[in-house]
Amino acid sequence: MTKTVAARRAMLPKMMAYIAQVEQLHKQADTFGTFIILYRLRIVEAELTGHYQTIIRQTALADKLLREGKLNARRFDNRFNQFMSIYAHLRGRQAAAGLKLADRYAPDFHPTSSNWFYFYEHYLLLALHANEYERALRLLYVVHKNPSYTKLRPSALARWELMGAYTEFVQPPERIAVRRRNQLAVFAALSVPEYSRDKRGYNVAILVFQVLHFLQQRMLEPVLSRLERLRKYQQRHLRDAATLRSRTFLRLLMLLPEANFDQVLLARRGKVLLASLRQAPPEGEADAEIEIIPYEDLWALTLRILRDGAPE
Repeated sequence: MTKTVAARRAMLPKMMAYIAQVEQLHKQADTFGTFIILYRLRIVEAELTGHYQTIIRQTALADKLLREGKLNARRFDNRFNQFMSIYAHLRGRQAAAGLKLADRYAPDFHPTSSNWFYFYEHYLLLALHANEYERALRLLYVVHKNPSYTKLRPSALARWELMGAYTEFVQPPERIAVRRRNQLAVFAALSVPEYSRDKRGYNVAILVFQVLHFLQQRMLEPVLSRLERLRKYQQRHLRDAATLRSRTFLRLLMLLPEANFDQVLLARRGKVLLASLRQAPPEGEADAEIEIIPYEDLWALTLRILRDGAPE
């Protein structure tokens, strides 16, 4: 699960056989050891395939067994169970319910733990997916104030910079200091490779942010160059059926120059694609690009930006 997209996809055909083996072993032994392996495997398989409701059920069941004293509280990692529950709510498009759980679970994660930051990544994303943008901004400030923030690995800092960029981009201008607005412009201008392995899952999010930033600044050439990079990325890396949501959203963005950036025409031409996007199932972890803000909301944001005029 920590390896490449190809390696995770290669696991899929084997998962059901592994689960069947462990189910048989657990039936025979009925120990905590066999329970925990079965619990983990079921979660991994559901994560890979995008069956997030299964994860919600598994974590709720484990929580119930723990409260009833049927699981060893000293051995069972309840914080992992809590994290997987909010993760599944996020990816399963149940952000409002997940945000309530995150509010409840947050005190269990100590600020000095590296897991605190990983929990808060999903806490922030839940707020963004629930359209709680002001709360997302408050969570971002809490993270920035953690003394350990600057000690994070470069890859983790890069993720926070990207999530922070989206969080601040959707705020009313008066909430964001001029200094931060200037930093967002620097971030948007960064040269991004068409495919970067160390940003696995975030390549589309980076380029989409840059498109939106330059669209807001009404700068035509940077918008067109980022759209071209997205087109190439889609052709090379988003060909599987499981990447339907990402491909559909990119097709919506490709309408921008075709419709001459006309907001009314885009809204009309994009209706069918937008309906397909809303009906598309969640993508599994084996395939997914991260949606920092849901694609449907990003499309609505794109149309709002264009009300102020097309790029020149």
